[in-house]
Amino acid sequence: MNTATVEAPVRTPTHVEVGRPSIGRLTLVELRKMTDTRAGFWLLALTALGYAALVTVVLFAADPPDRTFYGFFQITLLPSGVLLPVIGILAVTGEWTQRGALTTFTLVPERERVAAAKLLAGVVLAAASVVAGLFFAALGNLAGIAFADGDGSWQLTVGALGSAALFQVVNITMGVAFGMLLMNSPLAIVLYFLLPTVWSVLTSLVGALKTPAQWLDLSVTSMPLTENAMAGSDWAKLAASVGLWVVVPLAAGLVRLLRREVS
Repeated sequence: MNTATVEAPVRTPTHVEVGRPSIGRLTLVELRKMTDTRAGFWLLALTALGYAALVTVVLFAADPPDRTFYGFFQITLLPSGVLLPVIGILAVTGEWTQRGALTTFTLVPERERVAAAKLLAGVVLAAASVVAGLFFAALGNLAGIAFADGDGSWQLTVGALGSAALFQVVNITMGVAFGMLLMNSPLAIVLYFLLPTVWSVLTSLVGALKTPAQWLDLSVTSMPLTENAMAGSDWAKLAASVGLWVVVPLAAGLVRLLRREVS
């Protein structure tokens, strides 16, 4: 008796092509990394408290003509300009200190795209800080009108708003740059605050450095941005200082990021 043999059909494995994540999606991921950690949350909370505290100081301590929407908004640039760069630093250094780089660069092997997403996330966070500053400034102006005999002016030029946004973008990009270059959270944070401070002290003590400081001291060249007073050579001076403190460490940090071995 013959036994019929039924052969199972041979299945050819199918390969599902998975497209690489878009730069927009990567930016959202990096933005989440910046904000949903305990450090990120508390830095954002401190920034908001700084807004509220400084607006309150202006409300009760400033002269009535200075209690304007722009006056309140201008003061909000300080806490975000100081604390947001720390978030930018931690967004980069956290990949190495918390061993997230292995997962990140396994999922997205093109490291330059991850770096670009971190920078774009920083820009988004800077824009959000400006919006938050406008909100607190509006509250301060309303309170000034109601309780403190404030001027009540709501005037805010497009130039002033753009200068504020550029100021925040420069600061947080500098933080990301220091994070990429040093890849160590404590070291990057300390040097981010220490090096510009030491440079400012030296330029104030050494007469021969006062002229270079007008071009290379970022705290000096960015001051007209916070006052909406950029004119003439101020833009060239700002570009020179940004080149030294932002572009150079960012370029060196990107080279290091692309070459460092992930373990």
